[in-house]
Amino acid sequence: MRGQKRRGQRNCIGLAALALCGALGAWACSQAEPDSQDAQLRRGAAIYRISCGACHHAQQPGRAGPIGPPLAGASMALLEAKVLRNEYPPGYQPLRDTNSMIALPHLAPDLPALHAFLQAAAPGPATAAPPR
Repeated sequence: MRGQKRRGQRNCIGLAALALCGALGAWACSQAEPDSQDAQLRRGAAIYRISCGACHHAQQPGRAGPIGPPLAGASMALLEAKVLRNEYPPGYQPLRDTNSMIALPHLAPDLPALHAFLQAAAPGPATAAPPR
């Protein structure tokens, strides 16, 4: 009888510890900040490498790739039209006369991260040379 009582106590302690861990985990998740800019840029870079890098330059979005043009600085309107529907926004003049791209609608939730990465990869304004 005494052994059963100890086993029951150990089970209660184990269940209490498990419940405490679950509660602490849920609390920690609720305290997490939304995606930081760095996290969004890292996610965008990963999406670019995985989904765009085979045709566009794999390492440098500002350079043309074997099939696709440079993507650095691409607008959200262009990304939404080309990535989601494989079309160009009204009035857009394509950089290359190819029709190799396919629509990738599954990337819709990731477009903000991809856009942030491509904007960060765009060349900045030209700086004046320092006086000599």
